Amino acid sequence: MTTLILPAVAKLNLFLHITGRRPDGYHNLQTLFQLLDTGDTLSFRLRDDKQIHLACNNPDLVNEQNLVLRAARLLQAHSNCLQGCDIYLDKQLPMGGGLGGGSSDAATTLLGLNKLWRLNLSLDTLAELGLSLGADIPLFVRGYTAFAEGVGEKLRPIELEQKTYLIVTPDCHISTQQVFQHPDLIRNSSQIHYQELLTTAWRNDCQPLVERLYPIVAITLQWLVEYAPCQMTGTGASVFAAFPDQTSAQHALKQLPPSCRGFIAKGVNQSPVWAALADTE
Repeated sequence: MTTLILPAVAKLNLFLHITGRRPDGYHNLQTLFQLLDTGDTLSFRLRDDKQIHLACNNPDLVNEQNLVLRAARLLQAHSNCLQGCDIYLDKQLPMGGGLGGGSSDAATTLLGLNKLWRLNLSLDTLAELGLSLGADIPLFVRGYTAFAEGVGEKLRPIELEQKTYLIVTPDCHISTQQVFQHPDLIRNSSQIHYQELLTTAWRNDCQPLVERLYPIVAITLQWLVEYAPCQMTGTGASVFAAFPDQTSAQHALKQLPPSCRGFIAKGVNQSPVWAALADTE
């Protein structure tokens, strides 16, 4: 095998509760990660030398800070791999939207190159490598919808009804760092137990602050709530609502404000990346 094409799907935070701030500055949180069936696509081609090259349909994303490049180089160094790769990233997910696109791209890179380079590293090892790059990456490495604690790395799989979601991203880029460092961020939510997940009222502790700092997010939520109950995912800017079927979601999408972009996706309990990897066996 010399080439590999894999998906890198998005996620939603069905709720996000912040339960405290740690001495290292990070926050303890509880969240329910819902994986979606839609996202970016990465193509990998084996090289006989150690060179790693990245290309993308958005040239602005080709830089040394791109998580795809960082993940590839981290894996190569960890495994002392003598091979390289050419990577093409077909970027479809909005950036800075709270959908985990960059983290998912990095996770797919770790999974794909582990396969292409025949490294046979365990999922635990890949998740640990991913965590050193970003808190959401272990979720996408393990590839299942999950209840998460800690900084988001302590994962417990959960089976959820596979709903149809409309995801809408207003035209703004939100700084996650600014949100988590802001003095007005809610940081004292009570912890909930796993058994209470499906009976607890869900909310996003970041949403009130983000609505105040970025009024366009509040305006977008006011538009979407006319069609279905909605909330923000992560630190935004994307917001989402569940619909009973594709037709009703499509009706709302057709009324999308000109300041927004949107797409429809299905919730899944296992990432499509696993089916794609199985097809290469």
